[in-house]
Amino acid sequence: MPEVTSYYEDSLDQKKAYPPMLGDQRADICIVGAGYTGLSSALHLAERGYSVIVVEAESVGFGASGRNGGHVGIGQRKDQYYLEKQFGKQIARGLWDMGLEAVDTVKQLIDKHQIHCDLKQGILHLAHRSKYCGELEEEVEYLRDNYQFDQMEYVAPGALPNFLDSQAYYGAQWDQASLHLHPLKYAQGLAEAATKAGVTIFEQSPVLSYSQGRSVVVRTAEGSVTANEMILACNGYIEKLEPRINGYIMPINNFVIATEPLSEELARAVSAKDTAMQDTRFVINYWKLSADNRLIFGGGENYRRGFPRDIKGFVRKYMLQIYPQLENSKIDYGWGGTLAITLNRMPHFGRIGDNIWHLQGYSGHGVPTATLAGKLIAEAISGKLERFDLISNLPTRKFPGGTLLRWPGMVAGMLYFALRDRI
Repeated sequence: MPEVTSYYEDSLDQKKAYPPMLGDQRADICIVGAGYTGLSSALHLAERGYSVIVVEAESVGFGASGRNGGHVGIGQRKDQYYLEKQFGKQIARGLWDMGLEAVDTVKQLIDKHQIHCDLKQGILHLAHRSKYCGELEEEVEYLRDNYQFDQMEYVAPGALPNFLDSQAYYGAQWDQASLHLHPLKYAQGLAEAATKAGVTIFEQSPVLSYSQGRSVVVRTAEGSVTANEMILACNGYIEKLEPRINGYIMPINNFVIATEPLSEELARAVSAKDTAMQDTRFVINYWKLSADNRLIFGGGENYRRGFPRDIKGFVRKYMLQIYPQLENSKIDYGWGGTLAITLNRMPHFGRIGDNIWHLQGYSGHGVPTATLAGKLIAEAISGKLERFDLISNLPTRKFPGGTLLRWPGMVAGMLYFALRDRI
C-alpha cells in the first residue's frame, strides 16, 4: 500500500503512538487488529473485567477505520425488503433493531468518553436515476408503517435545492437518524478510552502465526501473547493469517479526496444542511463537509492490490459530475484504503473451535456495524450468545474459486454493475 497522507491524518489534534510488543505477554483476551472492531471489542470486554491485549500490525486506525467516508448509517448494508425475503420478518426485525442500536452505540461512546470527532447529524440518499425515486419514497413509507421509523422523509425533486446545488439527482431520502464524523479521530478516541479501561495496545507488531489449544498463543517477530481467547479483527487485511475464514470476504480498494477549504458559498452549494450524502449507484459516490469546510468525497474503487497512480485525478472526475462548480477548487489530499465485502453484503461473524472468534465483512457499512460488533462479542464471550448468534447464524458462502480464483469472477461482476451505473 502506498504511503499517502490523508486529510484525516493531517487534521488530528494529536496522534498517540503505542509501543511495539516485546517479550511474552499474558491476557484473558488477545485481539488482532486495532480498527473499530478490535478497539470496540477491547473497550467492551475491559469494562466487563477482562484483561485485554490488542496487537496491531501498523497503527491504530491504519486500515479502513481511519480512511473511510465517516458515514454512520442506520440499518444494514442490505435493505429490509431483502432481509425479510432472505431471513424472515423476525430475523429482519432483529437486524433492523441492531442497526439502530449500532448508530446509538457510536453516539453513546462518543458522549461517554468525550471523543472529539466532528460528529454531525443526517445522511441524504440520492437517486441518480429518476426510476429510483419511487423506490426511495416507498421505502420511507414502508419503514414508517412496518418499523415505526419516522426519522426519514422523502425529498421530491423540487426540494433538492434545499440540500445541494447539483443537477445530477432526481430525488432523495433524508435520513435524520444517521450520523457522520471524522473516522480517524473516532478510532483514536476509542483507543484512548480502551487504554483508560485497562487495555494494552501494541502497534507495529504484525502477527506472524498463532497456535490453538486450551489457550491461544499469538506470535509476532519480537514476542507473543498467551490468552484464553482470541478475536480476529483484521477484516480486509487478514490476507493469509487465517485461511479458514479469508475466503468468505473479498478485499476491495476505495478512494477518497479532500478539497481545499471551500468558501461559505461553495460549501452551502455542496451541502446546505451540512448533511452527509451518498447516491444509489452500485459503486456509490459518498461525501460530506469536514469541520473546516473541505469536501471529503469518495468515488471509484478497484479490485487489485495496487492503488491508482493518481488518486486525486481518479476520484476528481466523479466529484465534477456532481459539482461542476468545483472545477477550479484545488484537491489537497487523495488516499485509498481496503475494505472487505461478503457475497451477501452481510457481516461474517463466527467462531473457530472454542476460543477463536472472527468479525469481518462489513461491506462498506463498517463504522456503526464494527462498533456494535465489539459490543456483541463482549456479550458472547461473557456467555450471552443470542445476539452474536443472530448474525453468525445467517447463511453465508465463500466466494467461488477460493482465495485464488475469487478475483476474476468478482471483477467481472463489479465491472458489469459499474457499467450499468453509467448506462
